[in-house]
Amino acid sequence: MNTTPNMDERLWNYIDDTVTADEKSFIEQMIESNLEWRAKYNELLELHQLVTHNIELDQPSMRFTQNVMEEIGKYQIAPATKNYINKKIIWGIGIFFITMIVGFLIYGFGQVNWSETGSSSSLPIDLTKIDYSKFFNNTYTNIFMMVNVVLGLMLLDMYLRKKKKQLQEKHLG
Repeated sequence: MNTTPNMDERLWNYIDDTVTADEKSFIEQMIESNLEWRAKYNELLELHQLVTHNIELDQPSMRFTQNVMEEIGKYQIAPATKNYINKKIIWGIGIFFITMIVGFLIYGFGQVNWSETGSSSSLPIDLTKIDYSKFFNNTYTNIFMMVNVVLGLMLLDMYLRKKKKQLQEKHLG
């Protein structure tokens, strides 16, 4: 007739009161006439009452917040940023970028033909005559940039190794 999962589902819907009037009358009739339905209904009703009435929610202890804060207090708090940011690294990065800018400027001014006199502008340099393609497509510029990138990566590697060594000594000591 009806399979057990279908019967369970119908009985749960009946207990939760989410069935239509026709379905409700059918289930009531089946509970009265069928022993299997009645046994299953009593079992599910008992389970429903246990779940809804006898389960208490666990409350945290009165000192829960205090205990958590005490546990957090055992660990070292992160120092202020001025303590863990190495100013030498910041200066190194700044010097790296300043060196790049000065190098480009020196190279650019070296490409200008100073013997030619330009138009009647107040600047002694005619900026329209500068060939920028030579400036950015030159082999020497590419080599200069690659060397600076490698040096910057080496500096970063040395800094990270130093930090790693300090952290290892701190945790072991």
